[in-house]
Amino acid sequence: MAKAWEVVFRKGIQLPQIGWWLDAQSRVSRAFVSHAHADHIARHAEILCTPSTARFFHARLPGKRIVNEVPFNRPIDLEFGITATLYPAGHILGSSQILLESPDYGSLLYTGDFKLRPGLAAEPCATPRADTLIMETTFALPRYVMPPESEVIAQIIAFCRQALAEGATPALLCYSLGKSQEVLRALAPAGLPIMLQAETLRLTQIYEKLGVTFPPFREFNAREVAGHIVICPPHSQGLLSRVLAVRTAVITGWALDPSAIYRYRAAAAFPLSDHADYPSLLRFVELVQPKRVLTLHGFAREFAATLRQRGIDALALGHTNQLDLFAPPPGSAPIPSASS
Repeated sequence: MAKAWEVVFRKGIQLPQIGWWLDAQSRVSRAFVSHAHADHIARHAEILCTPSTARFFHARLPGKRIVNEVPFNRPIDLEFGITATLYPAGHILGSSQILLESPDYGSLLYTGDFKLRPGLAAEPCATPRADTLIMETTFALPRYVMPPESEVIAQIIAFCRQALAEGATPALLCYSLGKSQEVLRALAPAGLPIMLQAETLRLTQIYEKLGVTFPPFREFNAREVAGHIVICPPHSQGLLSRVLAVRTAVITGWALDPSAIYRYRAAAAFPLSDHADYPSLLRFVELVQPKRVLTLHGFAREFAATLRQRGIDALALGHTNQLDLFAPPPGSAPIPSASS
């Protein structure tokens, strides 16, 4: 009988049996880093990640540390007979899931943030089989169904064209790492001039060094902004205050909420997300075929309840600072189809 994985949730995921953390939010000795968004990184002594994530990590948190760069689909040996393999998560460039396999504990897949639908600036998401699945559940309610990306991109381009035609500067509010590069590539068919906020520019240039191509862009210049689209983070209000006539649109999955334009104080909101929507979350579980699912972030409890209603052994990991221990029971039933 296989031993149980011990999973401790406390500002990240800790696996005490092997001495590694998964996306720890505070400094720890050793952590797997799924991607370099601010809420997934800290000044760890040693990290395990993909080469692309290592580049973004160092750009955001310079300093000395042990960095284990592991390409996708290449198993490596950890301590205690554990094999680790990184798979694309589809969230941003270089974002990864980690599959841990052990003759004693079976297999465990941790997704980090992921998107099952193909994107323009990230590797396609993989769906390896695993006994235990720890998955993010940001948009895990039935109302979160993202429309086709092609339709959303057409709407964004139409918004930009209309603003420019009316003498306004369209400003697209996107996170500087990941979403901005996705939107930048999406704007290529429009052939419109584009300016990037400084941090967005710096990270986009790293994308280029990693082999991603983009339509022409330049750094934001308030004196020459007329006739350009501006891509900048949502917090760039100081930057936009220097633009005489600006029309903002936020690009986020939360645009599906009617209150999004008020929450972000924007003229428009477009639902282009780098996270899995509700149908994709169900589909992902179906493809991975886990014996147990642990949900994390967003509507974790609601999604765990949904899975239990489908006959799946599922629990939601606790809130920040709450300690939860979960171990998969032996002999759990296989997961049924999400279409059942």
